[in-house]
Amino acid sequence: MDNKEKGPLNFLKKLLSNDNKVSKQGKLPYLVVVILFGAAIMLVSNMLLDKDDQAQEVAAYNEDETSEATEETFGQKTSGNPSSIDEYEEQYKQEIKDAVNAIAGVKDAVVYVNIEGTEKKVYEKNTSQTTQKTEEQDTQGGNRKVEETTNEQSVVLVPSGDKEVPLVVETVKPSIKGVLVVAKGAEDIKIKSMIVEAVTRALDVPSHRVSVQPKQN
Repeated sequence: MDNKEKGPLNFLKKLLSNDNKVSKQGKLPYLVVVILFGAAIMLVSNMLLDKDDQAQEVAAYNEDETSEATEETFGQKTSGNPSSIDEYEEQYKQEIKDAVNAIAGVKDAVVYVNIEGTEKKVYEKNTSQTTQKTEEQDTQGGNRKVEETTNEQSVVLVPSGDKEVPLVVETVKPSIKGVLVVAKGAEDIKIKSMIVEAVTRALDVPSHRVSVQPKQN
């Protein structure tokens, strides 16, 4: 048998042809039309669902890429910027340790740094001054001038993304309460003096806040 005779269209043609011969009322053709209409609706629905799924996948992919880029950006911005007391102490300890160990005659230096509080931010402010002058008359007929001045300050805000943040003009590092250095070679007075000078200059602290002690061999 020929393949063309086995197709669904030929099958429907035969079905409709036979139906016209058997029944003049046309009940079966109407049933076939209803079936074809339902099949067309299902086909269109499947196509729309496939498009929706593809759109959701693309949106989810774009959202993941945006999230990764945001995390990377904020990570680069905040890296290496200490904020807590422990982070500042650890940073100062490592910097002084590297500097002291680089001094001739010094070995195996151990450093302890004690700081007070955390960094402080100074914000830009707008200052406005209002002067009000009034003239009063006393009971004896004399005039008295009264001048009242009012000062108001407001923090300057700048746009940052979808919000506004205060404008920082200065960041003040926390003050250092004391520094202890224990190192081999510190028993030599000259080397001890060099260590004290290095610490005081590096951290901008007075010498009486720096203690240098020799380390056991």
